[in-house]
Amino acid sequence: MAAVALSGNLANKIIPKHGALSIIYIKSASYSTDGKPNIAAYKRGTGGRSSFNGIVATVFGCTGFVGRYVCNKLGKIGTQMILPYRSDFYDANRLKVAGDLGQVLFTPFDIRDEESIAKAVKYSNVVINLVGRDYETKNFSYTDVHVDGPRRIARICREMGVERFIHLSYLNAERHPQPLVLRKPSMYKISKYLGECAVREEFPTATIFRASDIYGSEDRFIRSLATGWRSHGNLVPVYKNGMETIKQPVYVSDVAQGIVNAARDPDTRCQVYQAIGPKRYLLADLIDWFYKLMRKDRAGYRRYDMKYDPIFFSLRVAAANMLSPAYPFGGLHWEGLEKESTTDRPEKGVPTLEDLGVTLTPMEDQVPWELKPFRAYQYYLDKLGEFPQPPPPNAL
Repeated sequence: MAAVALSGNLANKIIPKHGALSIIYIKSASYSTDGKPNIAAYKRGTGGRSSFNGIVATVFGCTGFVGRYVCNKLGKIGTQMILPYRSDFYDANRLKVAGDLGQVLFTPFDIRDEESIAKAVKYSNVVINLVGRDYETKNFSYTDVHVDGPRRIARICREMGVERFIHLSYLNAERHPQPLVLRKPSMYKISKYLGECAVREEFPTATIFRASDIYGSEDRFIRSLATGWRSHGNLVPVYKNGMETIKQPVYVSDVAQGIVNAARDPDTRCQVYQAIGPKRYLLADLIDWFYKLMRKDRAGYRRYDMKYDPIFFSLRVAAANMLSPAYPFGGLHWEGLEKESTTDRPEKGVPTLEDLGVTLTPMEDQVPWELKPFRAYQYYLDKLGEFPQPPPPNAL
């Protein structure tokens, strides 16, 4: 028999001086009797990671570059997340801290397994597809990842009664792209375009984001240019010397915020948004600025040479693919070079992230931080003003 000792005025009020002892049961609202988390105990609204805002979101591609930012922002506003993963669970395990206990759930899936997809979206009212691939492998082609996969996910979401579907695509996707570096049209661009069409066919009210080159921590835009595989002394091989390519890169946190804002706004159904940065730059000016930030040239900021050398490209790409068939070293592969050489052409009249209430981040504020690990003399304690900051590139 267990006994509870009470003292003071509380004991005089609860325990009578004469008669039988009354037993009082105090039930906590924070737990349920069957041992499962009681969602009703969470604070309602967007009060933080320990709240519940009513959105249950499944994020495909949660372990990817953009997915990690999206999960963090969803968890910050009290979203319950179901995160499908493939391969090793520990790739997704770090996302557990994006929400409170019981708010982040994991489930294994395969993009070709319809049963696992249905299980992942069964209880969700919002599904976000961020699955993408920059290069093909022996197991997954561009068509598998960008066309068949989104079609399958969108169809199952419609059949399971999901309310909202958000799909991340590519800004320069088109059915008949003109090859630049490649000898034939880019399958990456074609598959991204066909993926949009497939999503619209299966889920007509889907929201689609067309993103430009996305930069940020662990990106494949700045870091593919900053790696030693792309430079040879002061020579940086670029298509048409970088003078005919115009880029409008966007910060990954801005893209994630736009996706989260769209998930919370029902008026974004059937809409297409362009995820582009606030300014346009020549690729040559961007690369020159990147290398000046990294090298800190004491002799004066001379401009780095950017020349298109097909032989150099071919040898470097062949070496990268031969040494690492599964993953191209430095992100150096032909489709990546084709994407890098493509000019961003946003369509007029199509809404952007700013229409979703996102304040865009200028590259001048973020890129120096992103390139800090690549900086020469980064362990050298320089004196104030010894290495002046190079001026940012001129916007077009």
